[in-house]
Amino acid sequence: MSELPLRAQLAAVLGKGAATLSRATGRGDGSVIGGRVALKVEPELLAKLARGRRLTLVSATNGKTTTTRLIASALRELGEIATNEHGANMPTGHITALANAPDARNAVLEVDEKYLPQVLRDTSPAVVVLMNLSRDQMDRASEINLLAKKWRDALRRSEAHVVANADDPLVAWAGLGARHATWVAAGQRWKEDSWCCPECGGHLKREPDPHWECPECGLSRPETSWAVDNENDTIIDSNGQPMRLELGLPGDANRANAAVAVATAAAYGIHPKQSLPRLREIRSVAGRYTSVVTDGVEVRLLLAKNPAGWLESFAVLSQPHVPVILSVNAQIPDGKDTSWLWDVDYTVLRGRRVFVMGERRTDLALRLETDGVPFQVADTVADVVSHVKAEQSGITQIDVIANYTAFQQIRAAYGRVQ
Repeated sequence: MSELPLRAQLAAVLGKGAATLSRATGRGDGSVIGGRVALKVEPELLAKLARGRRLTLVSATNGKTTTTRLIASALRELGEIATNEHGANMPTGHITALANAPDARNAVLEVDEKYLPQVLRDTSPAVVVLMNLSRDQMDRASEINLLAKKWRDALRRSEAHVVANADDPLVAWAGLGARHATWVAAGQRWKEDSWCCPECGGHLKREPDPHWECPECGLSRPETSWAVDNENDTIIDSNGQPMRLELGLPGDANRANAAVAVATAAAYGIHPKQSLPRLREIRSVAGRYTSVVTDGVEVRLLLAKNPAGWLESFAVLSQPHVPVILSVNAQIPDGKDTSWLWDVDYTVLRGRRVFVMGERRTDLALRLETDGVPFQVADTVADVVSHVKAEQSGITQIDVIANYTAFQQIRAAYGRVQ
């Protein structure tokens, strides 16, 4: 990284100090406040910290944090990596991540969907990774077709190499704005936001899966060079060679994340035989998929923030006899509007023992009642564990699905498990 101007150096030092103080006082990991302080001193600090580095930006509605972690792990073949592993995915968090690793030649930054055009402009990345777009925090992030257009326009003005999921029409349309692209057949379980053509508004033909095309304007799924085969737990590389994934992270969504990560590493010249062993070592990401033990019961934590995320979480639930806790808040990081609950099909939970928690548990309870899913109301995970142990002999596991702030509250109760 090139030498920073004196003002930028001062901003970085003050930001680090604020972050350290935040951690010492237990107010958080310091990623956001450190960046805020630094930006007050030097508004162009992000561009200055990024100069001279080879950056990868990772953006999507779901899976950003996990895919960022996977890519960063793979790229450590090249040496130190600057990355925002705690998920602070706005410019304040990017500044903290880059300032904390001043000598790292390479960086991998998770980027909030809304901020991607701005961060792309400020950092001039080498690679931009795009995975999926679906409805999420509509009161904050705007309608997703508009978001995809902003991505597309920003990529048209960039020299970045795009690695993108060809199976999501919105992502593919945005990525087609780039000069250079690698297309991955990563799959798309949630399709409810992509039945219409993002180019002309016509109805997309989506058969046979995963093919899609618009009969009106001719927009169609790009030809892919990488693919994930969920049924056989493999990825197929750009030469058509299958390789076993055998991840420590569960579910089809994480196989998709891994396929994108391996394709990204390959763009850096790292062969899958080098990157895959590093990906297999990862078993949890910032608390996601972590298991903790409460009173002899294993509690597994799953994060789901929107309809697409809940659909993926349902797909990795344990056996039907394992109770599940659902927890929903509606704070600013979650989005104040909980109407998205009505877009989730909760009938898959019928036959399970279900508990509801969180600040908006009444909203969740009404939704479950409408779908005919019996439930019980609870205050804490520990309360559920005690209740279940008293009534259900031999219980050894409980799954928890929570949206963002609810997840962080539960995670904090266990010491911010990783």
